Amino acid sequence: MADDQAQVQQTTDRVIEQYLHYVNPGLAKLLKFMGFDTIEAEAYGAVVRGLDDREFLDCLGGYGVFALGHAHPKVIAAAHAQLERMPLSARVLFDQPLAELAAKLAEITPGELQYSFICNSGAEAIEGALKLARLATGRTQFVAALEAFHGKTLGALSASGRQVYKAPFEPLVPGFTHVPFGEAKALAQAVSDETAAVILEPIQGEAGVIVPPDDYLPAAREICDRHGALLILDEVQTGLGRTGELFGCQHWQVIPDIMTLAKALGGGVMPIGAFISTARIWKVMEPNPLLHSSTFGGNPLACAVALAAVEVIIEEDLPGQAARTGGYLLGELLKLADASGGAIKQVRGKGLLIGIEFDSDDFAGLVIAGLAQRNVIAAYTLNNPRVIRLEPPLNITREQIDQVLQALAESIKQMQELLA
Repeated sequence: MADDQAQVQQTTDRVIEQYLHYVNPGLAKLLKFMGFDTIEAEAYGAVVRGLDDREFLDCLGGYGVFALGHAHPKVIAAAHAQLERMPLSARVLFDQPLAELAAKLAEITPGELQYSFICNSGAEAIEGALKLARLATGRTQFVAALEAFHGKTLGALSASGRQVYKAPFEPLVPGFTHVPFGEAKALAQAVSDETAAVILEPIQGEAGVIVPPDDYLPAAREICDRHGALLILDEVQTGLGRTGELFGCQHWQVIPDIMTLAKALGGGVMPIGAFISTARIWKVMEPNPLLHSSTFGGNPLACAVALAAVEVIIEEDLPGQAARTGGYLLGELLKLADASGGAIKQVRGKGLLIGIEFDSDDFAGLVIAGLAQRNVIAAYTLNNPRVIRLEPPLNITREQIDQVLQALAESIKQMQELLA
């Protein structure tokens, strides 16, 4: 046993050194500081097991990737079957998994969304959506939200709304105006007849899980229609059940002109993204079908996995599970906030996309470390470090949620005592 433990420690030390010298030294130091100095070895459901046999409850869920949990058996089976047949496409013949996935997305998305371009990530999906909006309208101006997060490629970063990630790479793509999220009046003032599109998250994730007023997205739809601008809804994080509806926009009965998806679409197994639009808008792509392309996008393996993932989401009613479990979790967190002595400023969210805002960045970071000590994985939101996000698999059990709540209560108490 001692020999096994020594070997695990040697492997752990070596991997951390490799991170320090060959991957990302800043990330290595951050993970060690937060208490995540374990090598992940395998995962199932909401549990991640380390090389040292330490088991974590995953309440980060890969920032929304693991909506189905880790290694869902139906998705794994689909991956195995396609891997044995043909993982990548020859690119010049018809691709059945791609066609079937696109047809399924047209079936489940709201309104007249019909045509999909399948890519490899959420940022790629945003890039494609911005290009399509420019092409369809002949305009180059966009309106986005402050504190928004749409990705870190150049166009997606230009649409995003936090300067700390943008300033080092300026000048970015021109033509983006940013206004406060949730304020319809500010949006109306910014949109004009020169605007190609408004791009919004139905619920801002990285801003700290910000749920807009109920009249905001309907107003955005009306403002776009008035000016002939398109409405792009970034459902990369909110889509496919996360918020308690299949798509976040369905909470407000708003239909976009272009929708982006990723994260949960890969079933926790494959990277994949998509942007989807209507037949009317997509007609601009017909004269040159190779105007936008991707070497690996739409590959058979990723599409077969995504198709299985969508089927599981619907068959197991994961949006309904998210609504029920999320309602319970939100209610218990509100009780915890009342008992926190002011440490928790606010709890907010929908379904299993929940943010807990603390009174400082430092306190939030210490609570994350406390959760790590208690074998719970969580993280802060990128654009608001005071907010810890809880984004577990949608099929997490009530018993596991109770373990998370206990760990959170203990962590808050521990940090309050340390800082007293």
